[in-house]
Amino acid sequence: MSALRLGTRRSALARTQSTWVAERLRALGHDVELVEVTTDGDRDRTTPLASLGGTGVFVSALREALAAGEVDLAVHSLKDLPTAADPRVEVAAVPVREDVRDALVARDGLTLGQLPAGATVGTGSPRRRAQLAALGLGLQLTELRGNVDTRLRAVSEGRLDAVVLAAAGLRRLGRAAEVTELLDPLQVLPAPGQGALAVEVRRGTEDVRAAVATLEDAEARACVTAERALLGELEAGCSAPVGALAEVVEGVDGPELSLRAVVAAPDGSADLRRSLTGDPAAAAELGRRLARLLLEDGAAELMPTSTDRLLTERAQ
Repeated sequence: MSALRLGTRRSALARTQSTWVAERLRALGHDVELVEVTTDGDRDRTTPLASLGGTGVFVSALREALAAGEVDLAVHSLKDLPTAADPRVEVAAVPVREDVRDALVARDGLTLGQLPAGATVGTGSPRRRAQLAALGLGLQLTELRGNVDTRLRAVSEGRLDAVVLAAAGLRRLGRAAEVTELLDPLQVLPAPGQGALAVEVRRGTEDVRAAVATLEDAEARACVTAERALLGELEAGCSAPVGALAEVVEGVDGPELSLRAVVAAPDGSADLRRSLTGDPAAAAELGRRLARLLLEDGAAELMPTSTDRLLTERAQ
């Protein structure tokens, strides 16, 4: 096989994630070349992502390059993938998952509970905004876009008291020491797929698919499958105030898949939390079952009904 061309965005985090995948493929004997692909989300760092088309703007250019044969595989933050499938490509591997939690980076080493009422906390995520508001701490939640460095500088330069980002991204960038608190999922459930990577290949390229499939982690795949099935059944999209976390746990008769989810009003005035357990081999059905339970209990009334009211998730 000739060198594998791995498409990546140019951001530091995207390149770090792509390099992580490339190194593991090289260790298996494959020659891998990184190919930079610029997305609309990279070109425009000021317009709210919902106006640009949601987190899909970070995915579409990579998929176009993949479908056109310009690259052989692409690495995404899995939570950025639209729930609707693209028939031209497939996720050939979900590697072992990083820390799923959200992370607080605050001035003076403060934790969430130590921030004073009125403290300014930056996040571009409606999911984080809603769940943080629901805690009733009196925080001033501020819209924030940009790469990891940009957001962390907002704290170090004194423009914000704190920011909330994905712990996985900070760990991958070697900046976990800057975290002042890892938020317990009991307080703030992560985005569906958070902490996981998706390695996509073009359909029909069986040699590339076989090479990439060696990176697959079955437990990570089951967990994110359940979480994304829930999101798809809710028809919420990755920019809605929905959190979900699946974990493989030991049940009475062996491993079980435990799935928790929250649907919140955007302003945090109300939320709905439910959970179910099921067979890891039927992860997608478990996600759909929990989504239907949430809808039966009133989740649709909490979610925004128009995309122009959404601030899109971006945790990189």
